[in-house]
Amino acid sequence: MNVAMLRLGTRGSQLALAQTRLVAAALAGAWPELAAPGAIETVVIRTTGDRIQDRPLSAIGGKGLFTKELEEALAERSIDVAVHSTKDLPGVLPPGFALGCILERDDPRDALVMRDGSPRRLADLPPGCSIGTSALRRQSQLLALRPDIAIRMMRGNVDTRLRKLDDGEVDAIILAAAGLRRIGLGSRITLALDPAQFVPAVGQGAVCCEVRDGDRRVLDLLARVGHRDTADAVVAERALLLRLEGNCRTPIAGHATIEDGRLSLTGFVATPDGREGWRASGTAAPRDAAALGDDVARRILGMAGDRFPRLD
Repeated sequence: MNVAMLRLGTRGSQLALAQTRLVAAALAGAWPELAAPGAIETVVIRTTGDRIQDRPLSAIGGKGLFTKELEEALAERSIDVAVHSTKDLPGVLPPGFALGCILERDDPRDALVMRDGSPRRLADLPPGCSIGTSALRRQSQLLALRPDIAIRMMRGNVDTRLRKLDDGEVDAIILAAAGLRRIGLGSRITLALDPAQFVPAVGQGAVCCEVRDGDRRVLDLLARVGHRDTADAVVAERALLLRLEGNCRTPIAGHATIEDGRLSLTGFVATPDGREGWRASGTAAPRDAAALGDDVARRILGMAGDRFPRLD
């Protein structure tokens, strides 16, 4: 195969660059030609989601704000691969694009990071404490468990949020455990939240590579670095998201695992205030991942009925 040079497009945050280095290292390990100096180039692209930091994603267009400019670069052939946090992808990719691979998932859990204190569970948080997050999914689950908590809208990169926490703007923040660990800040985690109680975002902890649909050269390169179990789990989670027509304006969570050859999926949807929530789970063979996600979503829709929180 003509491996040639490969250009990886990424956002410019510390976390995004760390994730792109993971992809580059995996490719270099799988293809000796790509281990040569200069064989893999990192191209930093600033997205709309990076530029607008003073409003919730739900107010400015949702998840596509972190992928649009990277997809434009793919279409223009100024990059060959767009590296994403899988949880940033909308439920359906635009025509002309495809998922080339998904790396093995890291820790999928949400992590509580506190300025002071070390609770063993969310129930031990001080009454009325303030927690920073911009995710409706995290907000709804926090309020369902602790309605006394004060939610503070907080966006920005990991280091920006940690600085706001350390400056006393909030008592705690919620971040992805995998993201903290990838940039060497795992020691900041006060409490990793049990996915059975606090369901993660669809795709959380997984890094994926988006490509031009039909780009055989790049797809063949990526085929050696994808992780089958992670891909099957994410297919189930994204099928759940698709059936629920989820976006950043709907508090949707989904988490799938594979154990002993069986795929298990839990889906959860709640109102933003946490007062109502609907949860369903199921199992299937990994080859039936998409059907499992669709089935779990349909059961949630059946339970919620016209109370399903469509925030259009």
